[in-house]
Amino acid sequence: MTERKPPGVPFESWVDKQIQDAQRRGEFDQLPGAGKLLPDGQDTSYDELWWVKRKLAREGLAMLPPSLALRKEAEDALTAAYAAPSERIVREIITDVNVRIRDMMFKPPPGPPLGKKPYDVEEVVREWRERRAAAAAAEPDPEP
Repeated sequence: MTERKPPGVPFESWVDKQIQDAQRRGEFDQLPGAGKLLPDGQDTSYDELWWVKRKLAREGLAMLPPSLALRKEAEDALTAAYAAPSERIVREIITDVNVRIRDMMFKPPPGPPLGKKPYDVEEVVREWRERRAAAAAAEPDPEP
């Protein structure tokens, strides 16, 4: 149990004495992280949301404004469409993301503008066909 601060002793002096006594006993010698920088020790500015950012990083989450999140989703959808195994799936992926793009165009959320327009489904399907044909042409013919 810790001892109580004696009356008449300034708090700072009493705390300093407690720390010095603990150092002499070696209570700080084997602490985990001894001699290492504190996490985020390079940033000297105070951020009120430090704990939220650290939690998001630890959980592998990102917090983007809705328009930026949709931009990323649209780029991912286009990549997924080009890798899709069938034309039907390409059309589904692009149609689905186009609905969300149109919704945001007509009901913009706060934050930066979307800066994206719906994809032309027929153009994406044409590019998908061309990429597929190019990939098939690049593959060596199986030996008979």
